Amino acid sequence: MTTPPLLAFDQLRAGYAEPVVGPLSFQLRAGEVVGLAGPNGSGKSTVFNVLTGSARRFAGRIHRLDGAGIACQAQTPYQGGELPLRGDELFRIMGSDPKVLPQALSVLLPRRLDRLSGGQRQSLVVWSALGHPGAIVLLDEPTNNLDAQGRALLIEGLQHLAPHRAALVISHDDAFLDQVCHRAVHLTPDGAPQPEAA
Repeated sequence: MTTPPLLAFDQLRAGYAEPVVGPLSFQLRAGEVVGLAGPNGSGKSTVFNVLTGSARRFAGRIHRLDGAGIACQAQTPYQGGELPLRGDELFRIMGSDPKVLPQALSVLLPRRLDRLSGGQRQSLVVWSALGHPGAIVLLDEPTNNLDAQGRALLIEGLQHLAPHRAALVISHDDAFLDQVCHRAVHLTPDGAPQPEAA
């Protein structure tokens, strides 16, 4: 018996004042890392935003398996703001387990986020999504600002994602997607999916 997908898009058309992406149909199953690729402006982040409620669904359906929580890393993550957090406080607020962090990053937990480099801060935000208990992990341009070590650690983390979980990774970085994804959905500049090669 085939297990149902954690997340399924059926002829989704989404956008803001009007649709900018779709119709889009694909599924995300446990154990998978699926990439969402395409040029800037093709609607990749809109797919993320419709899942988090900040973009509008005009047509089609999105089905999430009952009980499958979502862990998100937004493209423009928390920077520190007027009330700066430490890394360990970020993990606590996110409900994430800091034990997921590789040793090279765990040393950042006691430090304030606004005093970290852009890459260090990005790593903590991305790993706070990976450490969240949600079965569905949404990562929007997770390699932004990462140095070679941070990128390598993230690749390893996604390659060892727990088998009951799945990740949807939005990226313009095809080389990164090739390393971490089981498959990718490619959007054209007008927001439509490219037909799959035969």
